Amino acid sequence: MKVSIFVFAALMTVGLMAAGENARPVTFVGHEQVMAAIDGKTRNGPLVTAADLLVMGYHREEDGHVEVHDKETDVFYIVDGEATLITGGKMLGGKVTSPGQWLGSSIEGGEAHHMVKGDVIVIPAGIPHWFKSVPHSVSYFIVKVLKP
Repeated sequence: MKVSIFVFAALMTVGLMAAGENARPVTFVGHEQVMAAIDGKTRNGPLVTAADLLVMGYHREEDGHVEVHDKETDVFYIVDGEATLITGGKMLGGKVTSPGQWLGSSIEGGEAHHMVKGDVIVIPAGIPHWFKSVPHSVSYFIVKVLKP
């Protein structure tokens, strides 16, 4: 568990550095709130919200929809479970759900990544991605670096 929290803190730091902010106030999120974000029982919203980044925790027990974010780079860190994440290729059935946000039904082509505890993947803005298969469950953190 200590390793997970260390890696999560490192991801947050990388997200802050990638966003280019030097004069940002320190943001602390206690372990109880962090663990609640991935427990599968509650949806607490973002752990950290800033003009240029978001930090969230999720627990998923089923497959997802294809997503494309026009101005968000996603950094995923898997803390428990497993899933197959497809990245790249062409989104099929895509529809705009809000400005800069797309959801689709599947991906044609792309690359499959079998994600397990400890894995990290960085998905640049504009790249389709999809939790195509979640055999049991997966818990993960996302750092979203937001482009202006």
